[in-house]
Amino acid sequence: MAIDTREQPPRDKAVQRLKKRRDFHAHLLVYVLVNGFVVLIWALTGAAGFFWPLFPIAAWGIGLVMNAWDVYWRREITEQDIQHEMERADRHG
Repeated sequence: MAIDTREQPPRDKAVQRLKKRRDFHAHLLVYVLVNGFVVLIWALTGAAGFFWPLFPIAAWGIGLVMNAWDVYWRREITEQDIQHEMERADRHG
């Protein structure tokens, strides 16, 4: 669910960003611990075989990267962005 940040006070925006960052760090910790445990199981049950932990590491890693993008690189929609999109829509009918 997207949150409308146009009317949100700066302090509330900052708190929201801090919570997202904290949640991402928890997600990263769980990813490392769980996948480390999966690799340990693989190592203890015959490490000479196919490295099957690759599948959960890669699949979950995609979600982790998307979470990181949301937390660190996605910028908020500004009023200027909205105005630009409205003007573009008017030009294209």
